[in-house]
Amino acid sequence: MHKDENLTRKLDHLQLAKSLTDGPLTTGFEDIRLIHYATSSLSLQDIDTAFCFGSKRLEMPLLINAITGGPELSTQINRSLARVAKELGIGMAVGSQRLALSNPVLKSSYMIARKENPHGLIFANLGALCSPDEALQAVEMLEADGLQLHLNLAQELAMAEGDRNFSGIVDSIAAVAEKVPVPVIVKEVGFGLSAETAQELWQRGIKYMDVGGQGGTNFATIERYRQGLALPSVFEGWGIPTAVSIAEVTTRCLPVTVIASGGIRSALEAIKALSLGADLVGIAGPAVKLLMDHSEEALLAYFNEFIYDFRSLMILTGSSNLGKLSKLPIIITGKTKDWLEQRGIMDHFKQRTLINPQP
Repeated sequence: MHKDENLTRKLDHLQLAKSLTDGPLTTGFEDIRLIHYATSSLSLQDIDTAFCFGSKRLEMPLLINAITGGPELSTQINRSLARVAKELGIGMAVGSQRLALSNPVLKSSYMIARKENPHGLIFANLGALCSPDEALQAVEMLEADGLQLHLNLAQELAMAEGDRNFSGIVDSIAAVAEKVPVPVIVKEVGFGLSAETAQELWQRGIKYMDVGGQGGTNFATIERYRQGLALPSVFEGWGIPTAVSIAEVTTRCLPVTVIASGGIRSALEAIKALSLGADLVGIAGPAVKLLMDHSEEALLAYFNEFIYDFRSLMILTGSSNLGKLSKLPIIITGKTKDWLEQRGIMDHFKQRTLINPQP
């Protein structure tokens, strides 16, 4: 595809992501309930939400996930995202750096993130079929602390001009993981990771996975609107709900770091994600919408409220630190329960018993 067409597509994605709602299917978090602990004796100052990724310490297990890069508008967005991440002590990932590898003039729209947040946790980003040399360039461009390799097969198939050949994708991921000097995070973009996929990736050396489940920004819907199609495509109803995908991956009990993303919009959903076994939460959609519709100050206010709510919910579950969240009693109902039972995963959660959650 021509460079100008790639830039136009990126801008279309930004504008449509801003204007379209989540879905049409849900994340599954509506089927997850936690137990209210009415006699919790914790206070906000007791709550420890620190999370370490390598040598970088985050104040919250929170990541502003991959959104954009390339067009001039992306420079403004990434600048603001980096400032907010620095202010709050949370992580950030840029969008695919493919454009900058083919057109060095566009590097600044990504490099602004490191310039604004020189000591923060920042992830580079490329497609899973990139070469090891391309991956190294992407990491070096940002002095990145990690590299996201995104899996977007359904999105590509929904795109009129998208890829149709995904042969050797796992071999490509493994080759990159062997070459780059930073952690490689394999990330879905809205269609979820299954237990089998997680197992396959782990066997090939991947220790970091972002489930990127169904229920949030739907790139198949974005592609339908971009192409002016009248009827929904088959890809809009395809995928694994985020809550289900977290359970699929974490109940394999692999020694991996799991990032939960895909339609997480509130602190309650984030708490539920960690209670299902995730280690870190990624949020993208609300960030781009707040910046494009409002301001950097509005985005900062959103995350400040999110952090306060998250810490408050830890009090209400009797959890003084993040490690306690994955041991809480958990109630799973509805379609999520049906899925997990048919997949033989539900017993993992039935084994939890109500142990005094106080520190």
